[in-house]
Amino acid sequence: MRLVFRKYHRMIALTICLPLIITAVTGIAMTVADEWLHQGQLFGFLLKIHTFQFLGLSEILPIFNGLGLLSLIATGLNMTGLFSQRRKS
Repeated sequence: MRLVFRKYHRMIALTICLPLIITAVTGIAMTVADEWLHQGQLFGFLLKIHTFQFLGLSEILPIFNGLGLLSLIATGLNMTGLFSQRRKS
């Protein structure tokens, strides 16, 4: 059973890694641009990338990222064996 979850975990991770990396990096860069550098134009540019407005995905991306993360957590926790029933000897 763990092999099945490992297969799904790998497939989901490959699908969601690029949007999550872009979201994380631009989120950090937006904070630096706004709070430390006080660059409003750079902040606006990074916000468009962060929300994927340049591709027209700003409505669906939060749902995609959220469902992807939840499924990675579910498959990852299942692979750890924390929720498996232990046999009595």
